[in-house]
Amino acid sequence: MSEHNEPSTAVSPFSAGLRCRCPRCGEGRLYDGFLNLRKRCDVCGLDYAFMDSGDGPAIFIILIAGFIVVAAALIVEIKYQPPFWLHAALWIPLILAVTLWPLRAMKSLLIALQFHHNAAPGELVKREPE
Repeated sequence: MSEHNEPSTAVSPFSAGLRCRCPRCGEGRLYDGFLNLRKRCDVCGLDYAFMDSGDGPAIFIILIAGFIVVAAALIVEIKYQPPFWLHAALWIPLILAVTLWPLRAMKSLLIALQFHHNAAPGELVKREPE
């Protein structure tokens, strides 16, 4: 964590995160594939080894997508009462769209916020008994 001890004020974590760019310079690409992080920034050289968003992005997306899809499905069921095959035809593509589309941006946003706030893994410190 020695390479990013001071927070960067020049780059907004929201701008860098939602554009999937380096959290320090805001220019270098963050991903190598769909969700695979690069080893380091190709512009400023920031080592991306510290980045670990964990399950946070998936949890946020599941909660938001679940609310949208369940609300829409309930409204359609109450108003029109379509057959089950039509429910599947409607909601499976919507589920894919509202989960996969924002997942990449949410992951990079949480990584940028982690960098901006100097977040680190928690450590237990053993205290001497008094």
